[in-house]
Amino acid sequence: MMRPTLYAAVLAGFFGLTLAGSAAAQQQPWLADRGYGQGIGYDVGSFVLHPSLAGEFGYDSNMYLRAPNEDVVDVWRLRITPSLSMATSTPQGGPEKYRFSAGVAASYNEYFAAGDTREDVSSFRNVGASADADLTVNPEGQFGGRFYGNLVRTIQPSNFSDTTAAYNRIHLRGGAELIWKPGGGLFDWRLGYEYGTTLFEEDRFETLNSSSHGIRTRGRWRFLPRTALLFDAATSFTRYEDPGTNAYLLDSNPIRARVGLNGLMTDRLALLAMVGWGASFHEAGAVPIQNFDGPIGQAQITYFPTPAPGLSDSERDVSLTLSRVALGYVRDFESSYFGSYYGRDRGYLRASAFFAQRLLVAGEGGISRVHFPTLYFANGGERTGSFNETRYDASLHTEYRIIPTVGVNATVSYDKNDSISMPTSAGTTDLDDLSYDRVQAFVGVRWFM
Repeated sequence: MMRPTLYAAVLAGFFGLTLAGSAAAQQQPWLADRGYGQGIGYDVGSFVLHPSLAGEFGYDSNMYLRAPNEDVVDVWRLRITPSLSMATSTPQGGPEKYRFSAGVAASYNEYFAAGDTREDVSSFRNVGASADADLTVNPEGQFGGRFYGNLVRTIQPSNFSDTTAAYNRIHLRGGAELIWKPGGGLFDWRLGYEYGTTLFEEDRFETLNSSSHGIRTRGRWRFLPRTALLFDAATSFTRYEDPGTNAYLLDSNPIRARVGLNGLMTDRLALLAMVGWGASFHEAGAVPIQNFDGPIGQAQITYFPTPAPGLSDSERDVSLTLSRVALGYVRDFESSYFGSYYGRDRGYLRASAFFAQRLLVAGEGGISRVHFPTLYFANGGERTGSFNETRYDASLHTEYRIIPTVGVNATVSYDKNDSISMPTSAGTTDLDDLSYDRVQAFVGVRWFM
């Protein structure tokens, strides 16, 4: 089969970016959840330091996310990941004046051709990186504040086996919020501002660079000891710096608002339910405006084999170190790098167990229906009518701790996209198939404190 043309590779890559928009998705589990990944640490004054070093070797069945009828390239991968995190230690008597946490990590990736390919996969060797910091002032008082930020460098080859066509990018996010907790903390309300920007490293993708200014408010009222009513609302102003020839990229001012409930119904059963409305509010451009305007929300029921802890701010605050099984559904929308937006409905099942502080097993599987509106060429001509994709994802991670500071681990993930074929450019009958499937598997060893 022929390798995809550069234009077709860029086309398919834009859709691939809708999957890889979340930096956390590329992180190893111990980076995504520090509650599990950290060890006893080193006490340094008022802080506890947690260094870590991990080495993994694995297999990737579809490095470039190509369709089955294209030249699918499988590779062996070596990944080396040092990291360091820190947090304030628990004060000895008296209220906390501030609460601080931060971390930095880097992942070196080396690629080796596994099959019969003439493509130079080793040229894609690179280093992904992340850094974050979070400071809360007067966390136990009636009035307080929070400042946070993170920076992520994402490594992502495109369908085209050319390093100058890679989607490597830097995402920067930072914000602050005021916190008010009257009534002894039974009610809390937050109002904040957030700035974010995404910068692509290759010159040919500079037109995808964007920035966003957002305003968000959220709150919680504990009407039972372990149950609370929640609300959140947000609006943002997303702008592309210089769309250039990608005239189908439209600025937008999305708005979201939700209300719901989060709490422990029993010692072993928790419920999270949020429902609301969202609208994308795209601005006029070279192509017709199409907006998402509909319900959004999330529902999740979680079962704990052992009695659960107290109420948390969100379902993510329950650490992976706690055994649980969760079944959920989420509906939302996002801005798209190809067209105006995409909407997603996803059902998922998550499970994790941590046995005797030695063996962790954590897995997740999901099915998503992703909807795209009518897509246009830069000159305003219609590329394809609205369509849906079905995406399947599954992952399993396990780690056995030989001693409290050393663990051996294995991680397996599977992604599949059932999509359509569409014209690669105006006035051509050439089609690009946007479907693919991919298996990744790693085994490794990790030292941590």
